[in-house]
Amino acid sequence: MTEPFVDVETASQPDAWRRAAALLPEVAALLPAVGARVAVVGCGTSWFMAQSYAVLREQAGQGETDAFAGSEFPAERSYDLVVAISRSGTTTEIIDLLAHTTSPTLLVTAVADSPAAAAATSTVALPFADEQSVVQTRFATTALALLRAHLGHDIEAAAGDAERALRINIDELLNAAQTTFLGRGWTVGLAAEAALKTREAAQYWSESYPAMDYRHGPLAIAQPGRNVWALGEVPEGLADDVAATGATLVHHDIDPLAALIVAQRFAVGLAKARGLDPDRPRSLTRSVILEG
Repeated sequence: MTEPFVDVETASQPDAWRRAAALLPEVAALLPAVGARVAVVGCGTSWFMAQSYAVLREQAGQGETDAFAGSEFPAERSYDLVVAISRSGTTTEIIDLLAHTTSPTLLVTAVADSPAAAAATSTVALPFADEQSVVQTRFATTALALLRAHLGHDIEAAAGDAERALRINIDELLNAAQTTFLGRGWTVGLAAEAALKTREAAQYWSESYPAMDYRHGPLAIAQPGRNVWALGEVPEGLADDVAATGATLVHHDIDPLAALIVAQRFAVGLAKARGLDPDRPRSLTRSVILEG
């Protein structure tokens, strides 16, 4: 059987992150300046990366940063820069947003000559991170790696953790009937992305929540045979609360973006176990293009 594209693309992430970080001197002038008021937009996976970056940028003291799904961007609001993340550059909501906002725009994409690039003020292209699988893995994390590099994060260390993430055994996790992903701060977006991966690749019941909010209701679904999977910080007392339910707490002490790779592999493993094609999820296409 031919290896799924998503397997190859997932495994290539450490090198893709290094290539993105090496690109920084060429593109830094296009990325958000310190103190600029910024909006970051995307659809699906790209929206979750936008959420993570927005939190990181504000935590770094670099300026007010909002994140929106492409369809929910407040057109009446003005920003110093609107950053759009779009793998294909063909997503209808992103093209419309770039074409109609009066704010300067930057597109981060895998396809330099896309319709979205034509509508953007400037473009940063990551063609080496493009993918053949409908399910996004490599492009999304590489775009975030570039933006993290611009914030001063050690991407080489993250890439080293990503290599470790590719070796972590996930076999026992695949038996879980349900998984809830948790995050704090910038990893709330990563948790949402991890849950999306399992739903789209494997038609698998998964949810995501801020880790501190999880105990305000969602904890009720935890039970033996289910996973509670934390990306990043595990709040004090949460491990005991999960243990009391009989659910399995999953946490990997590596860079949270690298930990997302473990969740990606989990989603693909679930798809294969269910006899599904992880490259071609049911009802999905590489890009959502709406008829006018």
